[in-house]
Amino acid sequence: MTDSDEPEWVFRTDCPTRPILDQIADKWSLMIMTVLAEPKRFNEIKRRLEGVTQRVLTQNLRRLERNGMIERRVLPTSPVGVEYSLTKLGESLREPFSHLYSWTVEHADEIVDRQRDYDARSAGSRPEPS
Repeated sequence: MTDSDEPEWVFRTDCPTRPILDQIADKWSLMIMTVLAEPKRFNEIKRRLEGVTQRVLTQNLRRLERNGMIERRVLPTSPVGVEYSLTKLGESLREPFSHLYSWTVEHADEIVDRQRDYDARSAGSRPEPS
């Protein structure tokens, strides 16, 4: 699909796809949904996602639940536990996510090399934009 094939409203600031894309394209959302291939408790998710804070994980889980990508289930345990799992809608993203993830793994070394080349060329040689 080219730009000319897109309806004009998709580029407007009030397009409803913008916050959805922002949510599902977020690195933590992608990783959370990958970890949730099987239902997991909060602390299991946190242990798998090195570097995520409790606050950020909580915020992302709430947004994913609000958007219908995951569901939160209270477990009848003592103390009370909570388990998160993908919904049918969330499951429908697994294939596109796996393609994106595979592309990232396949091209990571090349991208890092290009970043180094760019940084070396740019170090001190680029005037600040006015």
